[in-house]
Amino acid sequence: MKVTVARIYVTEGRHIHEKVFQQLHDDHKVMGVTVYRGVTGFGKSGETHASALLDLSFDLPVVVEFFDTAENVKAALGAIGDLIAPGHVLTFPADFS
Repeated sequence: MKVTVARIYVTEGRHIHEKVFQQLHDDHKVMGVTVYRGVTGFGKSGETHASALLDLSFDLPVVVEFFDTAENVKAALGAIGDLIAPGHVLTFPADFS
């Protein structure tokens, strides 16, 4: 089965990942969603966000990854688009087996 995978890149400080997850689960009922917390990352600003034992950071990088049919992914991304900054979503085709 052919699916489309979407990866959404955010930081955890504004809790956007929680809102996105809830909408994907409750409203769009996509086939699968996983939320990953990054250890270290940087984006357009170049500012490094990192976790360390002595420094509890609450603004770590987070990736929300989900998959479904191309049509459902497009619809879901359209619905949550106002939560996500431009240029923070990747999509690609994949085989689901």
